Amino acid sequence: MTETLAFANAAAALGIGLLVGLERERRKGEGDRRDFAGLRTFAITSVLGYLAIQAGGPLLLGGMTLALGALVTVAYWRNLDKDPGITSEVALFAVLALGALCASAPGLATAIGVVMAGLLASRQALHHFARNQLTATEMRDGLVLLIAALVVLPLAPDRFLGPYDAINLRNLCTLTVMLMAVGALGHVAVRTLGTRYGYALSAIASGFASATATVATMGGIAAKEPINLKVVSAAAMLSNLATVTQMGLILAAVDPALLRWMWGPLVCGMLMVLLYAGVLMFPRPRARVDEPIKHGGAFSLKLALTMVLAMAAITVLSSAMLDAFGQAGVTVTAIFSGLLDAHASTASIASLAKGGFVPFDGVAVPVLMALSSNSLSKCVVAWLSGGRRFAGYVIPGQVLVTLAMWAGLLLPSLSA
Repeated sequence: MTETLAFANAAAALGIGLLVGLERERRKGEGDRRDFAGLRTFAITSVLGYLAIQAGGPLLLGGMTLALGALVTVAYWRNLDKDPGITSEVALFAVLALGALCASAPGLATAIGVVMAGLLASRQALHHFARNQLTATEMRDGLVLLIAALVVLPLAPDRFLGPYDAINLRNLCTLTVMLMAVGALGHVAVRTLGTRYGYALSAIASGFASATATVATMGGIAAKEPINLKVVSAAAMLSNLATVTQMGLILAAVDPALLRWMWGPLVCGMLMVLLYAGVLMFPRPRARVDEPIKHGGAFSLKLALTMVLAMAAITVLSSAMLDAFGQAGVTVTAIFSGLLDAHASTASIASLAKGGFVPFDGVAVPVLMALSSNSLSKCVVAWLSGGRRFAGYVIPGQVLVTLAMWAGLLLPSLSA
């Protein structure tokens, strides 16, 4: 059994060397410009790393690394005037390390080897992306997003403070990162698919994180790109598909029987969203709207911070109203909490019904009240982020979707 595992690990080391070496062999050139390492060199180096760690441990592997370093240095200086790059040299050291890693973790070593071979094979595409497609502004925005997500967010305290203990800095930082990520997702989608389909798909996907944040992001884009106003407005409306879908999933997760009283509003809401967005997205075009964005940032940090502060203010207001009136009724609570998030209200109402505090047939009205107040928030956000013209498309759509869902209350009663 031990010998079988040893052969398998050695085969993994050989496979990594052959894979990377095959890619390098295709690029080593011919004649005077021929590189020093190809298919056989990489394969032997990988197996050498495996044998060194097996026979002599880290000490022998270190000696092999020093010897390889001396050979690579000589080869590099001999070819310095022809090709100053060191990709093959660094890849050779990596193959030696991966061969040694195959002795203890062949699966990890193989995965890293495949990724490394893919990076080497994608040289032209990566160079073209870095030099011709990625702008300085996009690079800056990417770094800001990574700093916010990987440095600031983990350091934010996860506790409630401020008026009524309603402010949670971790939640606010999470929302800020989410807003920036939504903008970046939409930017990438548009650069890849064009404005019409890129905005739509990114809005639906990001709507599962926050439809209100998606409306804010699309409003910022509409302010910068008035030529794509209708397409961006349609994308903002399509984020409602995520809202309605999540509401249905929450109700089904708490108790599938709740869908008996909510399937009508959910279906009517989805149909109205698709109809209204389709009218905006597919008019008779007078000019091309499918050209991808070539300039501009991936997101607006100022818009993200503004929206986070607005959300925090709504949270404090909701907490103040609940503190002043107490549990005056599930509907009143749903209205104020729905200003911030319709899904949290839906979950709480469904939980009350599951616990027997609210009858199942009394769930629909509070849930729709929460959704109506959330639609009001989206209308305000649309006006603040995108201006009058953007709001002129989004607000009527939100009103129609809300009315369609209220009208959907008639369907369960008719079917009963």
